[in-house]
Amino acid sequence: MKHVMSVSLGSSKRNHSVKVNILGEDFLIERVGTDGDKQKAAEIIRQYDGKVSAFGLGGIDLYLFAGKKRYIIKDAAKLAACAQKSPVVDGSGLKDTLERKVIEYLQKEKIVDFKGKKVILVAATDRFGMAEALEKAGAVMTYGDLIFALGIPIPLHSLKVIDVLARIMVPILARLPFEMLYPTGKKQESSKSAHSRFFEEADIIAGDFLYIKRYMPEKLPGKIIITNTVTGEDVEMLREKGVKMLVTTTPELEGRSFGTNVMEAVLVSLAEKPAKELTPEDYERLLEKIGFSPRIEKLN
Repeated sequence: MKHVMSVSLGSSKRNHSVKVNILGEDFLIERVGTDGDKQKAAEIIRQYDGKVSAFGLGGIDLYLFAGKKRYIIKDAAKLAACAQKSPVVDGSGLKDTLERKVIEYLQKEKIVDFKGKKVILVAATDRFGMAEALEKAGAVMTYGDLIFALGIPIPLHSLKVIDVLARIMVPILARLPFEMLYPTGKKQESSKSAHSRFFEEADIIAGDFLYIKRYMPEKLPGKIIITNTVTGEDVEMLREKGVKMLVTTTPELEGRSFGTNVMEAVLVSLAEKPAKELTPEDYERLLEKIGFSPRIEKLN
């Protein structure tokens, strides 16, 4: 049996494990949250190194992107270095391919018509593929990179502007403690009403669920949410808020959608070459072979 473990800086309340069969291989997939404790995360990785097929890093990105250039996040690099035998992935290798395909699929199958719709993507710097696909589909875009990561209430509307800003800021941001950029531990359970107007003005809310959850208003009537990973509890909360449709870019496994870091770890475990050699084309071939499709749920 292959064993995939997602070690997350997120809340332990979201811990989950499931046994599934993928392409004839039995998998134990589990997510272990450390409530923001980086030392504990490092210890878990060291403990299971060589015992698991692959690690996923959750609640933290290994890389930030500026154009075609990739910058490694200092805190994440320290965690990844704790594994000497098992490969460590953060979902970025898969995210670009998978999320681009999901947007194209929703448009092609007439599930969501993006043309002329107001879309807020909470952060484009870690979802460039999704951002490009949304622009190509004709969406009217707002990017929340400054708003949600840095607390600067300035909406951006162009990927070209994001590209210029990212080239200046990403090399600096990559060296900051990750908790300054992203909610970790107990912060993932708290919410802020600041900046909720950007959600209220949009038809579609897209991107990382922890940012969405942290800043969304009390009610979201008629909204469509396109995100990465949710629990059953999250789904019920969105239903109560009046959300019309929920799309998660990763499939549902035992009532739970795992993050792209988990799915990338699964693909790495199935691939017949080292993780570092995998290309977007390799991921695309594996996805088609497995038949992964997004989870689409009408809530109201």
